[in-house]
Amino acid sequence: MKNKLYLFWAIVVLVLVSIFIIANKPTKLGLDLVGGSRLVLEAQPLNGAQVTPDMMASLKFAIENRVNKLGVSETVVQQIGDKRLVVEIPDVSDLNQAKAYIGETAELEFRKPVMQNGMEAWAPTGLTGKDLTKANLSTNSQNGQWVVDLEFNGTGTKKFADLTRQMVGQQMAIFFNGELQSAPVIREPITGGRAQISGGDNGFAYDEAKTMVDLLNAGALPVPAKIIEENTVGPTLGADSVAKSKMAGALGLGFVMIFMALYYRAPGLIADVALILYGVFLFAIFKAIPVTLTLAGIAGFILSIGMAVDANILIFERTKEELKAGRTLFTAINSGFDRAFTSIFDSNMTTIITCAILYFLGTSIVKGFALTLAIGVMVSMFSAITVTKNFMHLCFGTGNLKNPGMFGLKPEEIGEGYQVVETQREKAKFGILD
Repeated sequence: MKNKLYLFWAIVVLVLVSIFIIANKPTKLGLDLVGGSRLVLEAQPLNGAQVTPDMMASLKFAIENRVNKLGVSETVVQQIGDKRLVVEIPDVSDLNQAKAYIGETAELEFRKPVMQNGMEAWAPTGLTGKDLTKANLSTNSQNGQWVVDLEFNGTGTKKFADLTRQMVGQQMAIFFNGELQSAPVIREPITGGRAQISGGDNGFAYDEAKTMVDLLNAGALPVPAKIIEENTVGPTLGADSVAKSKMAGALGLGFVMIFMALYYRAPGLIADVALILYGVFLFAIFKAIPVTLTLAGIAGFILSIGMAVDANILIFERTKEELKAGRTLFTAINSGFDRAFTSIFDSNMTTIITCAILYFLGTSIVKGFALTLAIGVMVSMFSAITVTKNFMHLCFGTGNLKNPGMFGLKPEEIGEGYQVVETQREKAKFGILD
């Protein structure tokens, strides 16, 4: 009994921690709940060129970089198919503003120092991201510092060679989307179509060098992007969806709890308490990860409520069978949990495997549904196996079943089984000892 009390207080601590997380962490809501803009971009190959995965990765980074720099929260950029990106921008309902955030493609430009009105400025050199083949992250062989390696195409190689001959001892600036990213000093003419950008005496930090590589590769994207689909989700629709989802969740939870209490009596009430705690644990996990809740994700959450009670139904039905067979109350409860566990584990694992397939192969909407359902199933196993069992033992202890109606049984349905009197009931895992 002491161990059961320790487990009970551990559950209480989990409940308090979950309530603290729910009260203090914001809920991430998807575009369909808070409203905003949704754009679909398609890469447009030039002269029949093929769009490669690297090009799409660069385009995705460029779009994310543009939007995130403007402080737009919870923006989602996902690739669909071979050459399309879906961009979802919450809280931005003006499509023109959304298009301005995204722009066309990343712009990379190399500039040289000039004097304008007595002040130093940067002038275009004619060398741009279109002349760059790719950029790579590497380390300096002499000092081990992070550096950025550049590789130019044929036209870019000639332009870069001519510029470096003219600019030995001067800085050449790299601008991305109109902002200065780096201004390395040209040490000597570079004619091989390759260059290396170092971070000076202190070198680059890894994150700084990695960001520069991504920026350069984004700027070197040889294909433009065209917006082929655009639509908005108004905040009114989002608010209405949230209200209906709350109503659906409340009704679903309420009907399940009423059914459990009426059909399974005392164990059903315990399952109802465990179900409420399940909802608290699950919502806290959603906030802690955090999970972006969409309508599909909320559907997965509501569905997991029904699946959470499935385990309790299996356990209680098995417990009733053990009582009918003549087991004592304590051993019937233990047997009900132990013998139902295999079925509960197998059914939940098949659901989790299906969720994993949907998550890795599905679209963004399907991913949200699969993630919330999978987390819900895992939490439901903890709720049914640990929380419900602990409460059952604390409420019924090791006593005999004096009122079969508490389990929805009639007195005449309770069987009698032979028991060895000197054997402690706690040690009889499955009840009747022959």
